[in-house]
Amino acid sequence: MSLCRDDVVVGAAAQSNSATELPNPTPRSSLRRRAPLHKRLRRRLEALQTLKDVLSGLKRLSNFLDPFPPAKMSAEAAIHHGSVAKQQAGGGSSMYQTSSGLVVSKFEPAVMEYLKKMHSDLSARYDLTKEKDLQVVYLSELGYRAQDLSPGPRKPLDFPALLNLMSSEKASVLLSPQEMEPMDMNLPLSNYFISSSHNTYLTGNQLSSDSSADAYKNVLLRGCRCVEIDVWDGEDPSSSDEEEHAKKSQPKPPSDSGSKMSYKDKIAKKLRRHSSQDKSKQLENLHITVPADEEEDSKNARPTRWTSNPLRAEPRVLHGFTATKEIPFRDVCKTIGKYAFKTSHFPVIVSLEVHTSHEQQEIMVEIMKEYWNDVLVGIPAETEGKELALPLLKDLMGKILIKVKYSPPKAEPGTPAARDLAKKNSQGEIMSSDTEDDTATINTTTTASSSPSKPKPAKIIPSLSHLGIYTRSYHFSSLTQPESTIPTHIFSLSESALLEVHAKTPSPLFQHNKSFLMRVYPKGLRVRSSNLDPAVFWRRGVQIVALNWQKWDAGMMLNEAMFAGYAGVCPKPVGYRGVSKAMSQGEACRYGTLSLRIEVLAGQNLPLPLEDEVKKEKDLDPYVKCELHVERPEEREVGEKVPGGGKESEGEYKRRIKVAVKGGVHPDFGRQVIQFDSVGCVVEDLSFVRFKVMHNDSFGRDDLAGWACIRLDRLCTGYRFLHLFDANGVQSKGAILLKVSKKIT
Repeated sequence: MSLCRDDVVVGAAAQSNSATELPNPTPRSSLRRRAPLHKRLRRRLEALQTLKDVLSGLKRLSNFLDPFPPAKMSAEAAIHHGSVAKQQAGGGSSMYQTSSGLVVSKFEPAVMEYLKKMHSDLSARYDLTKEKDLQVVYLSELGYRAQDLSPGPRKPLDFPALLNLMSSEKASVLLSPQEMEPMDMNLPLSNYFISSSHNTYLTGNQLSSDSSADAYKNVLLRGCRCVEIDVWDGEDPSSSDEEEHAKKSQPKPPSDSGSKMSYKDKIAKKLRRHSSQDKSKQLENLHITVPADEEEDSKNARPTRWTSNPLRAEPRVLHGFTATKEIPFRDVCKTIGKYAFKTSHFPVIVSLEVHTSHEQQEIMVEIMKEYWNDVLVGIPAETEGKELALPLLKDLMGKILIKVKYSPPKAEPGTPAARDLAKKNSQGEIMSSDTEDDTATINTTTTASSSPSKPKPAKIIPSLSHLGIYTRSYHFSSLTQPESTIPTHIFSLSESALLEVHAKTPSPLFQHNKSFLMRVYPKGLRVRSSNLDPAVFWRRGVQIVALNWQKWDAGMMLNEAMFAGYAGVCPKPVGYRGVSKAMSQGEACRYGTLSLRIEVLAGQNLPLPLEDEVKKEKDLDPYVKCELHVERPEEREVGEKVPGGGKESEGEYKRRIKVAVKGGVHPDFGRQVIQFDSVGCVVEDLSFVRFKVMHNDSFGRDDLAGWACIRLDRLCTGYRFLHLFDANGVQSKGAILLKVSKKIT
């Protein structure tokens, strides 16, 4: 007999009932209770997916801003905040240029072979035991200067003696600080170039990176002598707790943003909100006059020492209107006070960009005096009441100078000074400002009334303004504005603004910068912390060229070359100084024609790129690029714009050799030649030669492994070792044996 399917199920159930009781089916009411739970889970999953999308977008933004993040540093290069920061290049700190840094302790086989050939060649052409021949060898073959040779008879130059010589700092292609001419420190401050940092507090890009007080430690140890602080109002420590408590204690208003709200109601709500905003703007524009006696009473009512309140809000340091993190102003001042003179006794200029209220400025003054009081520059007693002049460099050693907007003393109504101020304002005089911007704005507002308008209250309080003794900041209007002849003034311009001034008035710009201070900073569009070409602005006589030290690029390499061995301050060429009669850049220096020949023999201990493509030393396929950074003829032409707009870029003249015959970190380059013939417009102390050791990547972009950049007047000739920094600017043990021939006519 066949059974249908239902019969089988029923029969099975009947048999099962005899042993166990089946559970009751789920009630419909329980299913109804579980339905909202499923919806909640679905909403949470959707929220998680949204969060994932947001994080993914932030990651893409981070990759855009920092395409080469510093996470892949070598262990040797924990550079940003640690004690290793002092070994990093950038600002000319002489700490890495010690004997240990320029000494070769061991010669690898490829280098040793060339040293043997070198000695054999010298022995075949000279008698290395005779004084006359030895002098020729040292001067012509080894590139020594006459003043570097010790008097008296010399020992024979046998092979061990040659190895001892080539392993010392005297064999470096970079002229060592010990061999440099003593620096003249008896010149006013405007006669020197000063290593400078832009937005020093940032550790990465200009939009979303962290801020750190250790960034000031980093740059100061590396030779920087001008740092920047952007200061904003602090937040009351107790305000957030009080606001949160107030929110909890107040009854929650009914929500009008739910789905039941009609379209008409939503439109009405928006109109009410905009109407209230318009009214608030109108209230802001109202000027309420307070009687003089009431105003005086209100001033006297405030405690005279309110800044000592432990619960006060203290100023913050951050990049305004961005997603960058903030740090306390106090921490920055403490760090500067601790590290300002660890590696150099040259003065430190603190460039303040002030966005704070008057009350917060009082706290700023208190904090700066707390940490810097012993080293803050003061006014000499003998100059009291007289017009100040820029002091000599030697008189500023171990001192901190404050660069801040100058606020002149208040003029009494009816006095000539007050009438002059009102006249200047009505004629469209540019008002002073210490805010970095790319364009200057002229105040052309005039009033219908015949009586002069009441001057606006000063943005900077007197006690803060008075700290800017020799570096008083004024907003730039033109090179003929009255402030341009004040000895202690300083103008700050963006790279774009300065190049525009140069295109219109190159000679007045050059003459101004011979005797007065000027600062240039990167334009705001450099969100990745890229850099301008500092050499372009040094050739305009600009003393303080602020760079983004957060990123390694050609700009930072040139900065290292300019200040190497000078510890952050180096003298300008003679024609660029205040005593010079030169009226323009073209008259300031003697231009020469350069012929440069470099034989690349072999290398050893080359650093590896930061990227993961090269994981083993034997996998490195190195070659050498060489670039000359010299002035272009059109830079001196009146009305001509600077080629490239002053952007950081590769050198005008570029050469490279083929990949090493035998690769790895101890390569043999086969004595390949890099040659530059008849290069014009060369001023040695404003021209640079930059070397880059690259890894040849067959499937992608070639990666930087190491580099060196040298000012042309400090490039030594003869058989020399080129000592390398790695891609993070940290000194490595890498060195390349070269033979250099240089001639300038």
